[in-house]
This record gives sequence, C-alpha cells and structure tokens, in this order.
Amino acid sequence: MNRAVILITGTPCVGKTTVAKKLSAELNAHYINLTEFAQKHNLIIEKDTQRKTFVIDEKAMRKEIRSYLQTSGKSTVVIEGHYAAAVVPRRYATRIFVLRRNPIELRSLMEKRGFKNSKLWENIASEILDVSLTEALESQTETKVCELDITGKEPENVLREITTILSENKECHVGCVDWLKMLEEKGLVEEYLKI
Repeated sequence: MNRAVILITGTPCVGKTTVAKKLSAELNAHYINLTEFAQKHNLIIEKDTQRKTFVIDEKAMRKEIRSYLQTSGKSTVVIEGHYAAAVVPRRYATRIFVLRRNPIELRSLMEKRGFKNSKLWENIASEILDVSLTEALESQTETKVCELDITGKEPENVLREITTILSENKECHVGCVDWLKMLEEKGLVEEYLKI
C-alpha cells in the first residue's frame, strides 16, 4: 500500500496539535497524538512529576508505531508530538513538518498555558537551540524535513502552507529561523536562555 505518513513536530505550545488535527481533517487522514498513543498502548515508563509530563519507552513506541503503520488500512496518517521524528521509523515518514515559533511569542503562549519555572525555560531553550529541528534532521531523511516559521500565523494559514507543499510536492527547506541571532540583536539572550 502506498501510504503518506506526515509528522508534525516542534516545541510544546507551537501549535502542533491544532495544525495536525486540521491537516488530518483536510486530508481525511488518521490522526495520532503520540501522548495519547503512549497511554493507550502502555508505553509510559514513568511520570516526571517535576515537569508534569510522561517519560515514554522510545524503543517500544517505535515498535508499536511500526506495527500500526504496517497494519493500518488508512492511506494517510498524521502523527503529532514533539518526539515524533525520533519514534517514527525513517522509511515510513513521507514529510516532517517542524513548526517553529519566535521565543518571545512562545513564552507568552506557554505562560498562558501554565508553564513556569524550569519547564518554561527548558522548553524555550529547546526552541532557541533548534532541538526539534536537530532531532528531525538526525532521525529522518533531510530532504523530507520542512521547517516552518509559524510566528504570528493563524492555524488556517499554516495548514494552507503545509497542504501547498504536499499537493505541489514542493521541496522542503531548513534554516529559515535563527532565534539565537534574533535575541542577540535585541539584547535578550540572557532573558530568554536561562538553562
């Protein structure tokens, strides 16, 4: 079966879930949220109470995702999560969209959602230091990785950008943002990079 497996990844609060759900509806695709998938398939090793998150068994997750993709009847699957690139086997991924958001805007969104202290600053540092992008480039085929700056964009605009890339089979690009340079130019590195 010729299947499209589209990954939506990025730092928490960049808009992965909203965009992935809209994309799934647009493409009539099966949607997988990796946190829910981990809970459903008992892939959680422990709960990190300090960060209020789960620690998953990546090896078991990779195996379960592979099994699902081999047996699923859906021709298009959208998989969303900040570690999606690390747990979806390379041969299955069609495109990997790494959503990026300016750390100034991201901080505001995170604070509204209750992120604070080390959880807030670790995730902002992750965005500034390109952690999700680096993981995608290390785990997946580089030509399949699309970095999208979604700062200030409505989810519908991001969806349109993604569907255009998919429908026109456009080439993916990385290197469109440099948050560290932007923060340096504004004199904000010490305020935002607190790890």
